Amino acid sequence: MSLALLRKAGRNPALPMSVPLADQSVLLEQWLRVLPGKRYVARAQWQGQTVLAKLLVGDKAARDAQQERDGFAALQQAGVATPELLTSGQNEHGAWLLYRFIEQGQSLGTRWQALAAQPLLSAEQATLLQKALTCIGQLHAQGLWQEDLHLDNLLADGAQLYLIDAGGIRQQALGQPLSAAQCQANLAVFFAQLPPLSDDQLELLLVSYMAHNPQAIALDALREAERKLRQWRLRDYLKKCARDCSLFAFSKSATGILAVRREWLTVLAPLLAEPDRFIDAGHIYKTGGAATVARVEVDGRPLLVKRYNIKNTAHWLKRCWRPSRAWHSWIEGNRLLHLGIATPTPLAVIERRSWGLRRTAYLITEYCPGGDIIARFDPAGQQLPPDDELAALAQLLTQMKAQRLSHGDLKGHNVFWMASGFGLIDLDAMQQHRCQRRFAKAFARDRARLLRNWPSDSPLHKQLDHVLPTAD
Repeated sequence: MSLALLRKAGRNPALPMSVPLADQSVLLEQWLRVLPGKRYVARAQWQGQTVLAKLLVGDKAARDAQQERDGFAALQQAGVATPELLTSGQNEHGAWLLYRFIEQGQSLGTRWQALAAQPLLSAEQATLLQKALTCIGQLHAQGLWQEDLHLDNLLADGAQLYLIDAGGIRQQALGQPLSAAQCQANLAVFFAQLPPLSDDQLELLLVSYMAHNPQAIALDALREAERKLRQWRLRDYLKKCARDCSLFAFSKSATGILAVRREWLTVLAPLLAEPDRFIDAGHIYKTGGAATVARVEVDGRPLLVKRYNIKNTAHWLKRCWRPSRAWHSWIEGNRLLHLGIATPTPLAVIERRSWGLRRTAYLITEYCPGGDIIARFDPAGQQLPPDDELAALAQLLTQMKAQRLSHGDLKGHNVFWMASGFGLIDLDAMQQHRCQRRFAKAFARDRARLLRNWPSDSPLHKQLDHVLPTAD
């Protein structure tokens, strides 16, 4: 397939595929990243060796390819390790760059995800971040920065660490350290993609950075830049939840909307086509009234489906003109995941409509086998749970407080034990508040509702009242 045809091939062109490049062809074997009509990145074979092929198409292909070549040259001149660029070129239809493929390479982002269940900044997590910050410090000391700085752009092969995506490399004055302001701005990009760290944790990590680039980093300025970037990243992510992109498949018509995590699109296809049939055949937890909840099985995987029912005409008139509770839960579930707060992963949402007016809606999430807090803690409140579980519950409310989140119905059945601690379900009334005063009132109501699950004179109620954070 030529580059001209590849530009029109969509999001998932069939593989294997041979693409002619100048005097030879490259055989694409596995897609690694696809931006339809712009960029196609694949594991490939070329001249008898495995390569990483970047094929650029579209109006900006030549500019982007030159920018990547310039970034690669700057990294080489600065002595920063990056995979070898074997060849590059362009024609009237696009451009290409072929890199040596790092067979045993694993991104630091993948390694970080494997450590996600550990306490924040555990020894292994700290070691990983220190490696990343060492590389960033070396980069900044040479007058360079990675515009799209994140852990997936750092590739580890044994003890060797490579910086990848040379197209994102920018330079101020090659060979001279970056200005303090630019260092802080780029570090803010890095830290904004991690769970919030305390000042002590931040200072500890910055030791590795400053060993290679001894810039005076103002923590207050770094914190403020990080805060603004976190807000922007959250807004950008939530917008992606409602449009077609690499993360989500989205469609909208007069008969309804569908949003689904793209990697689940094929697996969920039968369920998305006939959700009611799966609900009827599944294990019903709740039925009738405003919602029906069922555990279903798709391709051997247990999932949870929540159908938001329309009870009668009056109920329909009340709900038809505003976003469904399924859609609200979809957005809030994705908000929690982005903020690092445990909740079953929202996989898809369906809103059925007639003449543009909303009717029945469905939310599909992962199934969590862990019990709720009522089942996990003594219902009578006479026995105290393990200290680590008390700490996990306090941590959940601390995270909510830090993000100004209120649940709206924090009864025990909506607090679930998950792999990494306690998490939240039933997000119909979840809110992230801008106003501190309104948040404080809503958070106080959440806290009081949670405590009401146990008798007020019980040891557990008293202990929780002592350890759970307040809105003040």
